[in-house]
Amino acid sequence: QVQLGESGGGSVQAGGSLRLSCAASGYTASDYCMGWFRQAPGKEREGVAAIDSADMTSYADSVKGRFTISKDNAKNTLYLQMNSLKPEDSGAYYCAADLEATMFCSSAPQDFGYWGQGTQVTVSS
Repeated sequence: QVQLGESGGGSVQAGGSLRLSCAASGYTASDYCMGWFRQAPGKEREGVAAIDSADMTSYADSVKGRFTISKDNAKNTLYLQMNSLKPEDSGAYYCAADLEATMFCSSAPQDFGYWGQGTQVTVSS
């Protein structure tokens, strides 16, 4: 049974940093596309970053240079390091897995079939 569980959210001031973690179980996370998504109140869920089985990464333009996605294969865990946070980065952050893709990960939420419960990030100005 595939399960994803996020942790690491919280409240920070603008310019601060947070590191999100996503523990995966029931499959080998390193073999497939995994991604981070976020959703602010009243807005659609959007892709933030993704990483494939070859460790190729992709980012939304709004977070390039500030966020880094990575994974620890031994721990079957996905990470999102978020630096220079801005108030517009606030929202619920979700990790997700696309078990039908190993490379060239999609950024569309509908392509990811497995989701964690989410963790809240609040950035104050």
